[in-house]
Amino acid sequence: MRVVPRIFKGLALLVILVAIGAVAWLSISPPELLKVGNGYAAKIVCSNVFIAGRDPDAVLYDDVQAPGNPLLRLMRVEIDRDSERVTSRFMGLFAPSYALYRGALGCTSVPDGDFDAAARAAPLMPAARLSENDAVWPDGESVDPATGNAKVAALLSDAKLAGPAMRAMVVVQDGRIIAESYGPGFNADTPLVGWSMTKTVNAALIGRLMLSGKISFDDTHLLPQWANDSRGDIKLADLLGMESGLAFNEDYGAVADVTRMLYLDPDMVSLPAGAPLVAAPGTDFRYSSGTAVLLSRIWMNKVGDPRAAFDYPRDALFSPLGMTSAVFEADERGTFTGSSYIYATGHDWARFGQFLLQDGVWNGQRLLPEGFVAMMRTPTASSGGKYTQGQAWLAGPGGGTSAEFGLPQDTFWLQGHDGQTVAIIPSANLVFVRMGLTPSWLGYRPQIVLKEILNTLQSAKAG
Repeated sequence: MRVVPRIFKGLALLVILVAIGAVAWLSISPPELLKVGNGYAAKIVCSNVFIAGRDPDAVLYDDVQAPGNPLLRLMRVEIDRDSERVTSRFMGLFAPSYALYRGALGCTSVPDGDFDAAARAAPLMPAARLSENDAVWPDGESVDPATGNAKVAALLSDAKLAGPAMRAMVVVQDGRIIAESYGPGFNADTPLVGWSMTKTVNAALIGRLMLSGKISFDDTHLLPQWANDSRGDIKLADLLGMESGLAFNEDYGAVADVTRMLYLDPDMVSLPAGAPLVAAPGTDFRYSSGTAVLLSRIWMNKVGDPRAAFDYPRDALFSPLGMTSAVFEADERGTFTGSSYIYATGHDWARFGQFLLQDGVWNGQRLLPEGFVAMMRTPTASSGGKYTQGQAWLAGPGGGTSAEFGLPQDTFWLQGHDGQTVAIIPSANLVFVRMGLTPSWLGYRPQIVLKEILNTLQSAKAG
């Protein structure tokens, strides 16, 4: 009979030893996946609290935990509003990661905890302020009731057409907002992350530099890291079309190049800049958030003066367009995260779409070179006609062509993670914005509501 108690004591001791070992392991050398999860949680909570003014508990649950990896449900965050820092830990104890708010530069991941380095890399700039201009959009934020379309508004209020977790929908025709709708807890003043729609804005900033003659499509030897090897032959055009030939793993299902770059590396440039060539430049389409970060570093280097580079998105693009809510976030070392991190209201995302619809002209002033927007609508051969030469999409969300959904052939798209979209249709003089937290596995296709909007407008015109 004494054997049984001994067995239980042995098992209890084993459990204790395993627990101690697990705690030691998680404390000393936690898995990279936990570090990525904490980096993601800290960054998303930081941006949504300090830029969008949202409740941190709602952000943690709705944006971080609900749609993602089950491990994210065990992340716990702490917010230090005095120092404007966010810390995330697995189970509130392990693998800490940090994010720091830097005013007009939004929040940055600080995976190594070196806040002093982050502060040295970029100046603390005054935060963006929403426009208080009461002029009619796009000159201000007011929407003229006379231009409203009740039938289109009814489509936006249809939950099935709007899709799961819709946060903002804006329809612009003939340069005026004709309908808009917002999800619970969101409104026209809420800045929303564009994720990969940032890539297209980043490309437009390169276009602004082209107008001043500081950069061109045929430029090579773009980074000092490529000075002495064949990567120096990569052209700017190759990067813009995602045809650089550089290796990059964009798989978000595990710790891949993209998640390592965004959440583990204080210098996001280092990984893609150090990637080997796996194909001849200009011959192979490889969608890469690393490429977009390289483009940011390249145009920032071309601007020259670091402070001028930090001011450039606002001075060259956001201010001329009246995108007063727009916040372009940078990494810990001061490179804009051109792959992912612009926050802006639905009205401001619509302004950018309208800017492209108008061929890069705003208030009669040409801000992009002649032919630049046409390039943004021209497919690359190696992408099979899906991606363009200027960081935009011809294939709609989910990969369908315009013809498959009955949309005009000249439709092109900005697309971002979890259902961020801007559709631009020059032939209909229409811009459509749909923002949300709608993972691709839900199968939502914004093309359907966009087609219904076009049908409604065409029927009214015919009548």
